[in-house]
Amino acid sequence: MLTSVDTDLIRVLADPLRLHIVTLLAKETLCTTHLVEETGARQTNLSNHLKVLREAGVVETEPCGRYTYYRLRPDVIARLAGGFADLAESARHAADNKRACP
Repeated sequence: MLTSVDTDLIRVLADPLRLHIVTLLAKETLCTTHLVEETGARQTNLSNHLKVLREAGVVETEPCGRYTYYRLRPDVIARLAGGFADLAESARHAADNKRACP
């Protein structure tokens, strides 16, 4: 089932730009410059969103000279997906359960 940590993560990923960043990072490790080019977002705005994703544990960083590369942590996404899969399975079984009205 989904936990409070998972609901916090859902809130983090609910932002369209952050979700776009995560989608891009699912395909390759990118630096801030690449993400600015891909998203069209301003560097300061992008940095703020990357900070939120880092603090939520969704991405990790790798310094490389004067650049910082960002990589998606697939285990975090997989855990969230597992929570949704559990929820769907529970709903399948709940279809047969109906509480009687008083």
